[in-house]
Amino acid sequence: MSYLQGLPAFAGYFGVGLGFVALFLALYLQLTPHRELQLIRDGNLAASTALAGALLGFCLPLASAMAHSLSLIDLAVWGAVAMLTQAAAHVLTRLLLPGFPARIERGEQAAALLSATLHLGVGLINAAAMTY
Repeated sequence: MSYLQGLPAFAGYFGVGLGFVALFLALYLQLTPHRELQLIRDGNLAASTALAGALLGFCLPLASAMAHSLSLIDLAVWGAVAMLTQAAAHVLTRLLLPGFPARIERGEQAAALLSATLHLGVGLINAAAMTY
């Protein structure tokens, strides 16, 4: 039964990871003035692209933190850091693209792609920095 001895650690890290993903999505959806989920339900590809980029940009460093953390508390600290860096990426997007929310609502894919790329880029750098 030694193959099951890692199961509690897996469950803990997986649960904390899913909790962080849910928290990130809830905070991101509150941070943006447009209603992403409704826009996505209505077929707005720009809203889907921007949200997917932000989510993946967060999950990359979160996965790195999960792989390299020494404890669940360590993971929680680095998960919070990942969330803050993605918030900074969102602020950067809003600075680079004036009227970003309206552009997403209009379905401007170029704005969404730049946003997704910024979030992914920040996420990759953040993930690499977490390999202490």
